Amino acid sequence: MKHSLAQTVALLVAILAPFSTRAETVSVAVASNFTAPMKAIVAEFEKSTGHHAQLSFGSSGKFFAQIRHGAPFDVFLSADDQKPAKLEAAGMSVPDSRFTYALGAIVLWSARPGFVDAQGAVLKSGDFQHLALANPKLAPYGEAAREVMQKRGVWSSLRRKLVLGENIAQTYQFVASGNAGLGFVALSQVMQDGHIQAGYAWIVPATLYSPIRQDAVLLNRGKHNAAAKALLDYLKSAPARAIIRSYGYGP
Repeated sequence: MKHSLAQTVALLVAILAPFSTRAETVSVAVASNFTAPMKAIVAEFEKSTGHHAQLSFGSSGKFFAQIRHGAPFDVFLSADDQKPAKLEAAGMSVPDSRFTYALGAIVLWSARPGFVDAQGAVLKSGDFQHLALANPKLAPYGEAAREVMQKRGVWSSLRRKLVLGENIAQTYQFVASGNAGLGFVALSQVMQDGHIQAGYAWIVPATLYSPIRQDAVLLNRGKHNAAAKALLDYLKSAPARAIIRSYGYGP
């Protein structure tokens, strides 16, 4: 049975119309340490669901302030569990939507060959000019780095050498560009498929800093957004969990 071009187009429109009306777009504020895994997750999410996600990456502290002042985000993926909890307590998120999507890890990393040893002893030697970390007042990964240095007994002696990034992405750039000889960055920034992809790193033992529980929450603006709910569900799925683990995050 043959169809005219007009009939074929009409048939395709009829098939795709229900799908297109269901597809929505979700606006997501994402902590910068989760940039690479989130891009990979969203690529699969969009293929699987037909929904779309607009991603903004940056400091959790800045996103928190923006959301409190009415920034148009549907979903917030923070680098900690405190800020989503505060939004929940303030009635700015959907009740019972908050959950931990990843457990973060930090590394002492350098782009220079052999500069960082497997035990982080370079911190004690102080044989470097600049050490980068995210601002502890703004970024959970920066606070974790401060904890590590305090437990290693070098916080006071190294403070004059510190270079503070606004977020973990800027901190990584300080080290990758050579402006800082080494720095504390997120493991996810230098790991893929379970391996350090570039540079040299000391994977800091989790016993040296408080757990970095990264929580996601559905904001009030996304309450009736099907894409927002679908994205949060997808973050809990097996495919998403596999991507998250491949970047060095704990479950």
